[in-house]
Amino acid sequence: MLNTMDTTVIIAAVGVALILIVLFGSNFVVRRSRRNTKLANFKPRWQEVQKLCAKPETWPLAIINADKLVDEALKLTGYKGRTMGERLVAAQRTLTNNDGVWFGHKLRNKLVHEETAKVQKRDVQTALKGLRQALLDLGVL
Repeated sequence: MLNTMDTTVIIAAVGVALILIVLFGSNFVVRRSRRNTKLANFKPRWQEVQKLCAKPETWPLAIINADKLVDEALKLTGYKGRTMGERLVAAQRTLTNNDGVWFGHKLRNKLVHEETAKVQKRDVQTALKGLRQALLDLGVL
């Protein structure tokens, strides 16, 4: 039979356990739900990128937006680095089409930094294919 001292210790232990669950468990649930919300945001944004592919005038914007999505996905999935290039290097074992991702990223840099940069349909397709594969590899699409 339990004496009052044993009962008090058991009740205190259960109380501490419940407090810890409430404090840390809810924090975990909130963090996880925010991450899931961010993950759900990628599919509609990728669909917007695809819509930009309809006209040659918006191809550069499609590449730039797709590259932004990959960078956000790299950050969200925990890859570290000061630049996207550093994050791509950190993720190279995860990415199944490194050449395609780098092609897309370099094309984005060319479009952003060179005023007269033009893109060909084949280059846009190659870049978007690589960037899309990165999003799939990172689990956001």
